Amino acid sequence: MKKLKIVLVLAACVMFNSCDVMQSVLNQFASVANLANCKFDLQSVSSVNVAGVNLKNITNGNITAADVIKLASAIQTKQIPLGMNVNIGVENPTQQTAALTAMDWILEVDKTQMANGVSNKSYTINPGKSNTIPLGVNADLYSLFSKDGLDALKNFASSFTSEGISSQVGLKIKPSLNVGEVQVAFPNYIALQKTTGSSSSTSSSAAVGKVKSTK
Repeated sequence: MKKLKIVLVLAACVMFNSCDVMQSVLNQFASVANLANCKFDLQSVSSVNVAGVNLKNITNGNITAADVIKLASAIQTKQIPLGMNVNIGVENPTQQTAALTAMDWILEVDKTQMANGVSNKSYTINPGKSNTIPLGVNADLYSLFSKDGLDALKNFASSFTSEGISSQVGLKIKPSLNVGEVQVAFPNYIALQKTTGSSSSTSSSAAVGKVKSTK
């Protein structure tokens, strides 16, 4: 009889633990599913530099002889590195938590894909709240600017607004959440767009459906 009681107690413990685990998994799936209801936008771009030259120097005409040498050298070596910090805004208008543990991104310049990467930082967006996701982006612009050289770089620099947003620069993102050893992600990339005084995000599908193992 004692043995039977012990077995029943152990079975109950396993059952309750399994329930807790299952509930945790369900909550995580709900969090990533709720990402489909969030609004993403391109807030701002900062610390933009081309071949080590601050973009503001080019835009404001304060470019020095040393800056010109850096740019000319970059063209000569067939490498024009672009570096910038992008701030992505996420708004959760629902009454449920949304979360992500990774985000694939694609950088486009003049509608041409220039770079891609993955951010592995985790973020939780509470109900009715907003969050900002900073993203460091790097690319090589030589293929775009090799023909027109410094003139093309000047045109690129002048395309940026005071907020750091450029009509020539586009960003696509694909958020995902790790649930145990399974990664659940948006099936398609979200294209972030921003014009003066407004912002928006578009995606060919709002559902979260792509699932892959993280093993």
